[in-house]
Amino acid sequence: MVTDDEAMRRAVGLAARGLGTTSPNPVVGCVVLDAAGEIAGEGFHAFAGGPHAEVGALRQAGERARGGTAVVTLEPCNHTGRTGPCAQALIAAGVRRVVIAVDDPTLAAAGGAATLRAAGVEVLTGVGRAEAEAGNVAWLTAVRRGRPFVVWKFAATLDGRSAAADGSSQWITSEPARRDVHRLRSTVDAVIAGIGTVLADDPQLTVRLSAADRAAHPGAPADPRPDDGNRPARQPLRVVVDSRGRTPENARVRDAAAETLIVTAPEGRVDLEALLRRLYDRGVRAALLEGGPTLAGAFLAAGLVDRVVGYVAPKLLGAGRAALADAGAATIGEAYDLEFLDITQIGPDLRFTATLRQKEI
Repeated sequence: MVTDDEAMRRAVGLAARGLGTTSPNPVVGCVVLDAAGEIAGEGFHAFAGGPHAEVGALRQAGERARGGTAVVTLEPCNHTGRTGPCAQALIAAGVRRVVIAVDDPTLAAAGGAATLRAAGVEVLTGVGRAEAEAGNVAWLTAVRRGRPFVVWKFAATLDGRSAAADGSSQWITSEPARRDVHRLRSTVDAVIAGIGTVLADDPQLTVRLSAADRAAHPGAPADPRPDDGNRPARQPLRVVVDSRGRTPENARVRDAAAETLIVTAPEGRVDLEALLRRLYDRGVRAALLEGGPTLAGAFLAAGLVDRVVGYVAPKLLGAGRAALADAGAATIGEAYDLEFLDITQIGPDLRFTATLRQKEI
Protein backbone atom coordinates (compact mmCIF):
# COMPACT_ATOMS: atom_id res chain seq x y z
CA MET A 1 0.00 0.00 0.00
CA VAL A 2 1.35 3.43 -1.00
CA THR A 3 0.96 6.22 1.56
CA ASP A 4 -0.21 9.72 0.71
CA ASP A 5 3.26 11.10 1.45
CA GLU A 6 4.94 8.56 -0.82
CA ALA A 7 2.47 9.22 -3.62
CA MET A 8 2.97 12.99 -3.26
CA ARG A 9 6.74 12.67 -3.53
CA ARG A 10 6.21 10.71 -6.74
CA ALA A 11 3.78 13.35 -8.00
CA VAL A 12 6.31 16.14 -7.33
CA GLY A 13 8.91 14.21 -9.35
CA LEU A 14 6.44 13.79 -12.21
CA ALA A 15 5.61 17.50 -12.16
CA ALA A 16 9.27 18.41 -12.69
CA ARG A 17 9.19 16.68 -16.07
CA GLY A 18 7.15 19.57 -17.43
CA LEU A 19 9.67 22.27 -16.50
CA GLY A 20 10.19 24.65 -19.40
CA THR A 21 7.23 23.63 -21.56
CA THR A 22 4.06 24.38 -19.58
CA SER A 23 4.07 28.19 -19.34
CA PRO A 24 1.95 30.10 -18.76
CA ASN A 25 0.56 27.08 -16.91
CA PRO A 26 2.15 25.51 -13.82
CA VAL A 27 3.99 22.22 -13.60
CA VAL A 28 1.68 19.62 -12.04
CA GLY A 29 2.02 15.94 -11.21
CA CYS A 30 -0.70 13.47 -10.25
CA VAL A 31 -0.73 9.90 -8.94
CA VAL A 32 -3.99 7.89 -8.77
CA LEU A 33 -4.18 5.12 -6.19
CA ASP A 34 -6.81 2.41 -6.50
CA ALA A 35 -9.13 1.42 -3.67
CA ALA A 36 -6.43 -0.89 -2.30
CA GLY A 37 -3.91 1.96 -2.16
CA GLU A 38 -1.75 0.79 -5.07
CA ILE A 39 -0.63 3.04 -7.94
CA ALA A 40 -3.11 2.77 -10.79
CA GLY A 41 -2.17 5.77 -12.91
CA GLU A 42 0.32 8.62 -13.21
CA GLY A 43 0.37 11.84 -15.16
CA PHE A 44 2.04 15.22 -15.49
CA HIS A 45 1.26 18.41 -17.39
CA ALA A 46 3.67 18.28 -20.32
CA PHE A 47 2.81 21.42 -22.30
CA ALA A 48 0.34 24.30 -22.35
CA GLY A 49 -2.84 23.24 -24.10
CA GLY A 50 -2.13 19.56 -23.51
CA PRO A 51 -3.88 17.23 -21.06
CA HIS A 52 -3.59 18.18 -17.41
CA ALA A 53 -1.84 15.85 -14.97
CA GLU A 54 -5.09 14.56 -13.47
CA VAL A 55 -6.52 13.68 -16.88
CA GLY A 56 -3.42 11.72 -17.85
CA ALA A 57 -3.40 9.83 -14.56
CA LEU A 58 -7.12 9.04 -14.76
CA ARG A 59 -6.78 7.75 -18.33
CA GLN A 60 -4.01 5.43 -17.24
CA ALA A 61 -5.95 4.26 -14.18
CA GLY A 62 -9.22 3.60 -16.00
CA GLU A 63 -11.84 1.89 -13.84
CA ARG A 64 -9.29 1.38 -11.08
CA ALA A 65 -9.72 5.05 -10.20
CA ARG A 66 -13.26 4.44 -8.91
CA GLY A 67 -13.20 4.44 -5.13
CA GLY A 68 -9.53 5.39 -5.13
CA THR A 69 -7.41 8.44 -4.27
CA ALA A 70 -5.96 11.13 -6.52
CA VAL A 71 -2.77 12.72 -5.17
CA VAL A 72 -1.96 15.98 -6.95
CA THR A 73 0.66 18.69 -6.43
CA LEU A 74 -1.68 21.63 -7.17
CA GLU A 75 -5.38 22.11 -6.50
CA PRO A 76 -7.34 20.68 -9.46
CA CYS A 77 -8.58 23.43 -11.75
CA ASN A 78 -12.22 24.46 -11.59
CA HIS A 79 -12.64 26.20 -14.92
CA THR A 80 -12.77 25.45 -18.63
CA GLY A 81 -9.84 26.87 -20.56
CA ARG A 82 -8.11 25.05 -23.38
CA THR A 83 -9.04 21.89 -21.46
CA GLY A 84 -11.96 21.01 -19.20
CA PRO A 85 -12.04 21.37 -15.39
CA CYS A 86 -10.03 18.67 -13.64
CA ALA A 87 -12.25 18.79 -10.56
CA GLN A 88 -15.17 17.58 -12.66
CA ALA A 89 -13.00 14.89 -14.30
CA LEU A 90 -12.09 13.52 -10.86
CA ILE A 91 -15.75 13.50 -9.80
CA ALA A 92 -16.80 11.73 -13.01
CA ALA A 93 -14.09 9.10 -12.48
CA GLY A 94 -15.55 8.26 -9.08
CA VAL A 95 -12.50 8.91 -6.92
CA ARG A 96 -13.25 8.81 -3.18
CA ARG A 97 -10.42 11.04 -1.95
CA VAL A 98 -8.26 13.83 -3.38
CA VAL A 99 -4.99 14.79 -1.67
CA ILE A 100 -3.66 18.25 -2.60
CA ALA A 101 -0.27 19.79 -1.81
CA VAL A 102 -0.79 23.46 -2.75
CA ASP A 103 -3.93 25.59 -3.16
CA ASP A 104 -4.23 27.29 -6.57
CA PRO A 105 -3.55 31.03 -6.05
CA THR A 106 -5.22 32.16 -9.29
CA LEU A 107 -8.77 33.47 -9.39
CA ALA A 108 -9.54 31.73 -12.67
CA ALA A 109 -8.60 28.18 -11.66
CA ALA A 110 -9.14 28.12 -7.89
CA GLY A 111 -12.14 26.49 -6.24
CA GLY A 112 -11.52 22.91 -7.28
CA ALA A 113 -11.28 21.71 -3.68
CA ALA A 114 -14.66 23.25 -2.82
CA THR A 115 -16.27 21.69 -5.90
CA LEU A 116 -14.91 18.28 -4.96
CA ARG A 117 -16.15 18.55 -1.38
CA ALA A 118 -19.59 19.65 -2.59
CA ALA A 119 -19.74 16.45 -4.64
CA GLY A 120 -19.01 14.33 -1.58
CA VAL A 121 -15.32 13.74 -2.30
CA GLU A 122 -13.01 13.73 0.73
CA VAL A 123 -10.33 16.40 0.26
CA LEU A 124 -7.08 16.67 2.21
CA THR A 125 -4.81 19.69 1.59
CA GLY A 126 -1.26 20.64 2.57
CA VAL A 127 0.32 17.19 2.16
CA GLY A 128 3.90 17.69 0.92
CA ARG A 129 3.27 21.42 0.56
CA ALA A 130 6.89 22.56 1.02
CA GLU A 131 8.29 20.10 -1.53
CA ALA A 132 5.54 20.83 -4.05
CA GLU A 133 5.96 24.61 -3.66
CA ALA A 134 9.72 24.26 -4.20
CA GLY A 135 9.13 22.28 -7.40
CA ASN A 136 6.68 24.87 -8.71
CA VAL A 137 8.38 27.94 -7.24
CA ALA A 138 8.79 29.82 -10.53
CA TRP A 139 5.12 29.69 -11.50
CA LEU A 140 3.83 30.30 -7.97
CA THR A 141 6.14 33.29 -7.50
CA ALA A 142 5.21 34.70 -10.90
CA VAL A 143 1.44 34.54 -10.47
CA ARG A 144 1.63 35.93 -6.94
CA ARG A 145 3.79 38.90 -7.99
CA GLY A 146 2.64 39.50 -11.56
CA ARG A 147 6.18 39.21 -12.94
CA PRO A 148 8.46 36.35 -13.97
CA PHE A 149 10.60 34.43 -11.49
CA VAL A 150 14.14 35.63 -12.27
CA VAL A 151 17.22 33.41 -12.00
CA TRP A 152 20.57 35.19 -12.33
CA LYS A 153 23.17 32.88 -13.84
CA PHE A 154 26.85 33.75 -13.98
CA ALA A 155 30.20 32.05 -14.52
CA ALA A 156 33.34 33.25 -12.78
CA THR A 157 36.78 32.29 -11.60
CA LEU A 158 37.39 31.50 -7.95
CA ASP A 159 38.31 35.16 -7.37
CA GLY A 160 35.06 36.38 -8.93
CA ARG A 161 36.24 37.39 -12.42
CA SER A 162 33.97 36.92 -15.42
CA ALA A 163 36.60 38.04 -17.93
CA ALA A 164 40.37 38.53 -18.05
CA ALA A 165 42.08 41.91 -18.19
CA ASP A 166 42.25 41.68 -22.00
CA GLY A 167 38.48 41.14 -22.14
CA SER A 168 38.62 37.44 -23.02
CA SER A 169 35.97 35.30 -21.32
CA GLN A 170 35.66 32.13 -23.41
CA TRP A 171 35.85 29.77 -21.74
CA ILE A 172 36.04 30.34 -18.00
CA THR A 173 34.12 27.18 -17.15
CA SER A 174 34.37 23.66 -18.55
CA GLU A 175 32.34 22.00 -21.28
CA PRO A 176 30.27 19.99 -18.74
CA ALA A 177 29.32 23.25 -17.01
CA ARG A 178 28.36 24.84 -20.33
CA ARG A 179 26.14 21.86 -21.15
CA ASP A 180 24.57 22.27 -17.75
CA VAL A 181 23.72 25.88 -18.61
CA HIS A 182 21.82 24.64 -21.66
CA ARG A 183 19.79 22.34 -19.43
CA LEU A 184 19.09 25.31 -17.19
CA ARG A 185 17.96 27.37 -20.18
CA SER A 186 15.61 24.57 -21.19
CA THR A 187 13.60 25.11 -17.98
CA VAL A 188 12.79 28.81 -18.54
CA ASP A 189 10.59 30.84 -20.86
CA ALA A 190 12.99 33.70 -21.56
CA VAL A 191 16.72 34.41 -21.49
CA ILE A 192 17.70 38.02 -20.75
CA ALA A 193 21.04 39.58 -21.67
CA GLY A 194 22.42 43.09 -21.83
CA ILE A 195 23.84 44.86 -24.86
CA GLY A 196 27.31 44.71 -23.31
CA THR A 197 27.23 40.91 -23.35
CA VAL A 198 25.88 40.86 -26.91
CA LEU A 199 28.63 43.18 -28.18
CA ALA A 200 31.43 41.45 -26.27
CA ASP A 201 30.55 37.77 -26.77
CA ASP A 202 27.93 37.63 -29.55
CA PRO A 203 26.03 34.81 -27.79
CA GLN A 204 23.20 32.92 -29.47
CA LEU A 205 21.29 32.40 -26.17
CA THR A 206 19.52 29.25 -27.37
CA VAL A 207 19.10 25.77 -25.94
CA ARG A 208 21.42 23.31 -27.65
CA LEU A 209 21.13 19.83 -26.17
CA SER A 210 21.96 16.50 -27.71
CA ALA A 211 19.97 13.38 -26.78
CA ALA A 212 22.81 12.39 -24.47
CA ASP A 213 22.80 15.80 -22.81
CA ARG A 214 19.14 15.35 -21.90
CA ALA A 215 20.09 12.44 -19.65
CA ALA A 216 21.12 14.82 -16.89
CA HIS A 217 23.51 13.88 -14.14
CA PRO A 218 22.27 13.81 -10.53
CA GLY A 219 21.68 17.28 -9.15
CA ALA A 220 21.04 18.94 -12.50
CA PRO A 221 18.89 22.07 -12.25
CA ALA A 222 16.18 20.51 -14.38
CA ASP A 223 14.73 17.03 -14.80
CA PRO A 224 15.40 16.66 -18.53
CA ARG A 225 14.68 13.35 -20.17
CA PRO A 226 14.70 11.85 -23.65
CA ASP A 227 11.83 13.15 -25.72
CA ASP A 228 8.77 10.93 -25.30
CA GLY A 229 6.51 12.50 -27.88
CA ASN A 230 4.68 14.63 -25.31
CA ARG A 231 7.23 17.43 -25.01
CA PRO A 232 7.34 19.81 -27.99
CA ALA A 233 10.64 21.32 -29.10
CA ARG A 234 10.85 24.83 -27.69
CA GLN A 235 13.31 27.69 -27.46
CA PRO A 236 13.01 30.40 -24.81
CA LEU A 237 12.37 33.97 -25.90
CA ARG A 238 15.64 35.92 -26.22
CA VAL A 239 15.49 39.37 -24.62
CA VAL A 240 18.24 41.94 -25.17
CA VAL A 241 18.21 44.98 -22.89
CA ASP A 242 19.58 47.56 -25.32
CA SER A 243 18.48 51.05 -24.33
CA ARG A 244 20.11 52.76 -27.33
CA GLY A 245 19.39 50.14 -29.98
CA ARG A 246 22.99 49.07 -30.65
CA THR A 247 22.37 45.37 -31.34
CA PRO A 248 24.10 44.65 -34.69
CA GLU A 249 21.94 43.38 -37.53
CA ASN A 250 24.23 40.33 -37.88
CA ALA A 251 24.26 39.51 -34.16
CA ARG A 252 23.57 35.85 -33.43
CA VAL A 253 20.64 36.78 -31.19
CA ARG A 254 18.89 38.03 -34.34
CA ASP A 255 19.07 34.69 -36.16
CA ALA A 256 16.06 32.46 -36.85
CA ALA A 257 16.84 29.93 -34.12
CA ALA A 258 14.46 31.58 -31.65
CA GLU A 259 12.25 34.63 -31.22
CA THR A 260 14.08 37.76 -30.04
CA LEU A 261 12.89 40.90 -28.31
CA ILE A 262 15.20 43.94 -28.44
CA VAL A 263 14.21 46.30 -25.62
CA THR A 264 15.10 49.97 -26.11
CA ALA A 265 14.29 53.11 -24.14
CA PRO A 266 14.02 56.64 -25.55
CA GLU A 267 14.86 58.02 -22.10
CA GLY A 268 18.14 56.10 -22.09
CA ARG A 269 17.38 53.54 -19.36
CA VAL A 270 15.13 50.49 -19.58
CA ASP A 271 12.59 50.22 -16.76
CA LEU A 272 13.32 46.67 -15.60
CA GLU A 273 10.16 46.28 -13.55
CA ALA A 274 8.04 47.38 -16.51
CA LEU A 275 9.98 44.99 -18.74
CA LEU A 276 9.24 42.05 -16.45
CA ARG A 277 5.55 42.95 -16.31
CA ARG A 278 5.44 43.01 -20.11
CA LEU A 279 7.16 39.63 -20.26
CA TYR A 280 4.62 38.26 -17.79
CA ASP A 281 1.83 39.48 -20.05
CA ARG A 282 3.48 37.52 -22.89
CA GLY A 283 3.27 34.31 -20.84
CA VAL A 284 6.78 34.34 -19.40
CA ARG A 285 6.76 32.83 -15.92
CA ALA A 286 10.48 32.04 -15.51
CA ALA A 287 13.37 34.07 -16.91
CA LEU A 288 17.11 33.41 -16.89
CA LEU A 289 19.24 36.54 -16.52
CA GLU A 290 22.50 35.98 -18.39
CA GLY A 291 23.45 39.61 -18.80
CA GLY A 292 26.81 41.01 -17.81
CA PRO A 293 27.79 42.51 -14.44
CA THR A 294 26.09 45.86 -15.05
CA LEU A 295 22.69 44.41 -15.88
CA ALA A 296 22.96 41.90 -13.03
CA GLY A 297 23.72 44.72 -10.62
CA ALA A 298 20.72 46.69 -11.84
CA PHE A 299 18.38 43.71 -11.38
CA LEU A 300 19.73 43.07 -7.87
CA ALA A 301 19.48 46.71 -6.87
CA ALA A 302 15.86 46.75 -8.06
CA GLY A 303 15.03 43.66 -5.99
CA LEU A 304 14.20 41.63 -9.10
CA VAL A 305 16.44 38.57 -8.60
CA ASP A 306 14.78 35.54 -7.01
CA ARG A 307 17.51 32.91 -7.37
CA VAL A 308 21.22 32.82 -8.16
CA VAL A 309 22.98 30.02 -10.03
CA GLY A 310 26.75 30.45 -10.12
CA TYR A 311 29.32 28.35 -11.96
CA VAL A 312 32.71 28.77 -10.31
CA ALA A 313 35.84 27.59 -12.10
CA PRO A 314 38.99 26.54 -10.19
CA LYS A 315 40.97 29.39 -11.77
CA LEU A 316 42.48 32.65 -10.54
CA LEU A 317 42.97 35.82 -12.58
CA GLY A 318 43.63 38.60 -10.08
CA ALA A 319 42.47 41.19 -12.60
CA GLY A 320 39.72 41.66 -15.15
CA ARG A 321 35.99 42.23 -15.13
CA ALA A 322 34.10 41.23 -11.99
CA ALA A 323 31.03 39.03 -12.27
CA LEU A 324 28.90 41.70 -10.59
CA ALA A 325 28.99 45.49 -10.89
CA ASP A 326 27.39 48.07 -8.63
CA ALA A 327 24.27 46.58 -7.05
CA GLY A 328 23.72 49.30 -4.47
CA ALA A 329 25.57 47.67 -1.56
CA ALA A 330 28.05 50.25 -0.25
CA THR A 331 28.79 48.61 3.10
CA ILE A 332 29.08 45.07 4.46
CA GLY A 333 25.80 45.64 6.24
CA GLU A 334 24.12 46.25 2.88
CA ALA A 335 25.52 43.09 1.28
CA TYR A 336 23.07 40.64 -0.26
CA ASP A 337 22.89 37.54 1.91
CA LEU A 338 22.37 34.24 0.12
CA GLU A 339 21.11 30.90 1.35
CA PHE A 340 22.56 27.91 -0.47
CA LEU A 341 20.04 25.38 -1.76
CA ASP A 342 22.53 23.16 -3.54
CA ILE A 343 26.27 22.88 -4.25
CA THR A 344 27.29 20.37 -6.91
CA GLN A 345 30.51 19.65 -8.77
CA ILE A 346 30.06 19.79 -12.56
CA GLY A 347 33.23 18.48 -14.18
CA PRO A 348 36.05 20.50 -12.57
CA ASP A 349 33.71 23.38 -11.68
CA LEU A 350 31.30 24.02 -8.85
CA ARG A 351 27.70 25.01 -9.40
CA PHE A 352 25.81 26.60 -6.54
CA THR A 353 22.14 27.44 -6.37
CA ALA A 354 20.99 29.97 -3.80
CA THR A 355 18.12 32.22 -2.85
CA LEU A 356 18.36 35.76 -1.51
CA ARG A 357 17.58 36.07 2.18
CA GLN A 358 15.08 38.74 3.06
CA LYS A 359 16.48 41.66 5.05
CA GLU A 360 15.25 41.90 8.62
CA ILE A 361 13.51 45.17 9.32
